[in-house]
Amino acid sequence: MKPAPKTYAVKSFGCQMNVYDGDRMAELMAAQGLTQAEPGEADLVVLNTCHIREKATEKVYSDIGRLRKDAAKQGRAPMIAVAGCVAQAEGAEIVRRAKVDVVVGPQAYHNLPQLVARAASGEAALDTDMPIDMKFGHLPARRRVPPSAFLTVQEGCDKFCTYCVVPYTRGAEVSRGWSQIVDEAKALVDAGAREITLLGQNVNAWEESGKGLHDLIAELDKIEGLARIRYTTSHPNDMTQGLIDAHGRIEKLMPFLHLPVQAGSDRILKAMNRSHSRDSYLRLLERIRAVRPDIALSGDFIVGFPGETEADFAETLSLVDAVGYAQAYSFKYSPRPGTPAATMGDQVAEDVMDDRLQRLQAALNRDQTAFNAATVGRTCQVLLERKGKLPGQLIGKSPWLQSVHLISDAAIGDLVEVKLAEAGANSMAGVLAQAEA
Repeated sequence: MKPAPKTYAVKSFGCQMNVYDGDRMAELMAAQGLTQAEPGEADLVVLNTCHIREKATEKVYSDIGRLRKDAAKQGRAPMIAVAGCVAQAEGAEIVRRAKVDVVVGPQAYHNLPQLVARAASGEAALDTDMPIDMKFGHLPARRRVPPSAFLTVQEGCDKFCTYCVVPYTRGAEVSRGWSQIVDEAKALVDAGAREITLLGQNVNAWEESGKGLHDLIAELDKIEGLARIRYTTSHPNDMTQGLIDAHGRIEKLMPFLHLPVQAGSDRILKAMNRSHSRDSYLRLLERIRAVRPDIALSGDFIVGFPGETEADFAETLSLVDAVGYAQAYSFKYSPRPGTPAATMGDQVAEDVMDDRLQRLQAALNRDQTAFNAATVGRTCQVLLERKGKLPGQLIGKSPWLQSVHLISDAAIGDLVEVKLAEAGANSMAGVLAQAEA
């Protein structure tokens, strides 16, 4: 038995949905009367894990060992909970191997307070069920949030890309209810949010009674006090004409779209089970740009997928050249246990993957720098989100999701008119438009 914890810390890894989930778990603990603390000082430490990258499981065990070692030096033995996708994938093995107190999957974390209580009483505390009844109705109301807040509207994936564990760790595609989402969005605005990013593994697969994500966005557009709407991550096959048209007619919907393609070769896309082709992806982008010419495009890329040849990789580079991404994420392929790609033959050598990743990232960085340079001289609204390192410096986001730093006496959460004055590879320098005038 362990004493019931009085303080907690949540440490999240991975995607934006994990950030959202981590925030909600923190709110659950606070609602139980626990006080937030640093991970090295808390009675309860929740490791909210991600299973996407290679060796994710081993990194969790390493974190647990480091946490225990540091606590032992202070004469402490904190309660440790492992949550998220590694918890879902590993289950009881984490309890057996690492002797942690609580293991809870991403669809069951609303049960965390009860699991902590069971662990404190000496009982086994493991919950990796994926109930049809979604967890969101069991979570406490939002109280205080940053100017830019996340809101999960959809979870899970039915696409079964051959490299991906999400269908196994997050389950099938499930959409939250319309009224539940709208109510939470209003609560976020009441708690201080000026911008809301709608989250989902395939967020544009959201639907309810014939309504799609574009209908939901149109409803959120009516919320007084909400200035900006974004959404991520989308799948090309779920990019409906209604959603495309929304980018042209809903002013609050920001001109930014993250639309992963993963590769430029049709042969590799087929092996990945991506269900779109190079040509269909490029034609989709043409339709999107037709309604919103200034849209900033972002994507995901995997290099070194099993069987990828130099010719296949050249097609990825040529697709990058054709699109001109404003931002992008790129990774070396890493086999995930239980996925079809992990057992495919013709795995690509590590040094070949390293070389291809460097070349791809050079092209992506080139295009991101060019996009930023092309926005110099524009005047736009910047949502101020945090303080910078310099006196009087504030940092916020442009409509195109660029990080913008400027000197201002405005407040965090303000939307200010800014002239973009200087471009860097990863950020923009701006000046207040009225000050510049």
